[in-house]
Amino acid sequence: QVHLVESGGGLVQAGGSLRLSCAASGSIFINAMGWYRQAPGKQRELVASITRGGSTNYAGSVKGRFTISRDNARNTVYLQMNSLKPEDTAVYSCHTNLFGTDYWGQGTQVTVSS
Repeated sequence: QVHLVESGGGLVQAGGSLRLSCAASGSIFINAMGWYRQAPGKQRELVASITRGGSTNYAGSVKGRFTISRDNARNTVYLQMNSLKPEDTAVYSCHTNLFGTDYWGQGTQVTVSS
C-alpha cells in the first residue's frame, strides 16, 4: 500500500513559477514516479516522470519549462514549473505503480491567469 500526498498548487500569473511536491509513504521502495494533469473537459495526460535512477521523461508541451526531480531518501518527487502558461491550468496528480497496482494522490489545483 502506497499513500501519495501532493502540495504546492495555487494561483499564479502567466510567466510565473510553482513547485509541486509529492511525498510517498507506505513502501520503502518506489521506482518510477510521475506527474499527470487533467484540465476541464480534457483527458488526463502525463506531464513528466522520473525513475529511481533519475531518468526523466517530459511531455512535449512542458519540455524546457518544467523539471521533475526526486529525493529517494524521502520518497518525494518534485515538479518545478517555470514560465507557466494559461494552458497549464489543470489538476496535477502524482502517480506511481507498485507491483502492478496504480496509486494516485488526491490532486492539487494549478491555475495560471493570463
